[in-house]
Amino acid sequence: MASPADCQLSTDSAGTTVEKVETPNSTQAQNNSVTLQPLVASDTKIELTERSCYPVLGFCFPTKKKWIILSAIFAVQTSMNFNASVYGNVIPLLPERYGITMKEARYGQLIFLIAYAFGCELWAPWSEELGRKWILQASLGLVNIWQILCGLAPNHTALLVGRFLGGLSSAGGSVTLGMVADMWHPESHQHAIAFVVLSSVMGSVIGPVCGGFIQQYLRLEWNFGIQFLLGLVVQIFHLILVPETRSSVLCKREAQRRRKLGQKNIFATIEIHGRGLTLKRILQIWVRPFWMFFAEPIVLCLSLLSGFSDALIFTFLESYGPVYRQWNFTPSQIGLAFIPIGVGYIIAYLIWLPFIRRDLRRQQQQPESLKPESRLFYLLFTSPLLCMGLFGFAWTSLGPPYTPWIAPMFFSVLIGIANYAIYGATIDYMVLSYGVYAASATGGNGFARDFLAGIAALYSHPLYHSLGGRWHLSYGSTLLGCLAFFFTIPIFGFYWLGPWFRSHSHFARKLQEQRRIDNELEVRSREDSRHASRPEVSEVM
Repeated sequence: MASPADCQLSTDSAGTTVEKVETPNSTQAQNNSVTLQPLVASDTKIELTERSCYPVLGFCFPTKKKWIILSAIFAVQTSMNFNASVYGNVIPLLPERYGITMKEARYGQLIFLIAYAFGCELWAPWSEELGRKWILQASLGLVNIWQILCGLAPNHTALLVGRFLGGLSSAGGSVTLGMVADMWHPESHQHAIAFVVLSSVMGSVIGPVCGGFIQQYLRLEWNFGIQFLLGLVVQIFHLILVPETRSSVLCKREAQRRRKLGQKNIFATIEIHGRGLTLKRILQIWVRPFWMFFAEPIVLCLSLLSGFSDALIFTFLESYGPVYRQWNFTPSQIGLAFIPIGVGYIIAYLIWLPFIRRDLRRQQQQPESLKPESRLFYLLFTSPLLCMGLFGFAWTSLGPPYTPWIAPMFFSVLIGIANYAIYGATIDYMVLSYGVYAASATGGNGFARDFLAGIAALYSHPLYHSLGGRWHLSYGSTLLGCLAFFFTIPIFGFYWLGPWFRSHSHFARKLQEQRRIDNELEVRSREDSRHASRPEVSEVM
């Protein structure tokens, strides 16, 4: 049995004595130097905590393995956002197929994205309780099934049902960002966050690039057929390459393995104290992201900013057509016009890397000096590009003979840089600010992005066709540029006043108090280790 210094006695809900096994030094766990503790059976139920089996958790996966997993997640996230954006090239074909209006044809985009916003939150509690891998497999499988329904839909109603179920079945960032949290601590996860965010935004660009060629050269059914084929390949890729990463599930497996080896009284924390997926617990988990979205100013403002930025991309699915048809672009050429936005995403990713390296150095040298607001420093320079890009795009969209077609593409690069930076930095800031509540905080961010992008399907057509007269295309983007100016102001406020906002946040205060206690315990543990290793001095007579 573990030594008395490493155990704590408690009772579970049934009144059974529980012996909690901890590692003697949490600092050793952080350095991956903890070894699995050999335990022997007794009449006491022994609780195997995540800290005591730290070497089997995702944090201790080899770096190469972590990045193989991230590569699979990159493909999964790209596929999900590809499904959302490529549908825009089906819309012009639907009125002829089903005898509906163009306004009705856009309902599929609206329904999918709003269902996607809620779907991300609905899948989250299942992945926390049952593990990431098979929940994500279930999500991918259901999405692929609904693609078949959409491709074979005999009428528009069946198509809308398929789109709704496809959006609701998409797990999205609630699970993929959770996998990052399973393998990296908040202080060192920036490279992983940057990579996953790149996969999310790139899917919204790859969709229209491919969709233009599908619209021009293939039948309508192939739009959904290609979504299905891509989803199937990604699902197989994920099945083969991605292991389970959820810490509570890995801890439970370790306890089961030890029981098979004869240590019959070893049980994981979730087996002893786990509440299970009761209706009350599921509702608590589902409600928390929405509660934080409306009750936490940090989450509300930064999520609205991120959501508005994402909605621009889906608004452009409407604006790019009329803008570039002024230069007689074909559907495939209009799709290629989205490439500059993708270039902007890659540039923003590369720009972020030096800031990440700077934060990691400061974290190693002076951990206490690095506040969550440091993660927003990157945005002070990149977020204004959103407003500049929209104004520039607006007044270079006049068409011939006023401007060349490449001019609005240049400003699309600036919009891409800002969109990526806003999404990545706000996610990074909220994860560091809210710690164990980060899943709920970022859930609000993801909800805002998908929901506002869905609403864009309703206003984008009137915005670019009914606002103004001769220069209606320019007026639409100008209005968006004005809104972008006001939406980016909170970034500067949170950078300078972030500590004040966090001090008035219920969740952030709880996290700060817990971190203070953890730091005190770690300092005390180091002192105890130092005293224990000090040799005894005997008096020489």
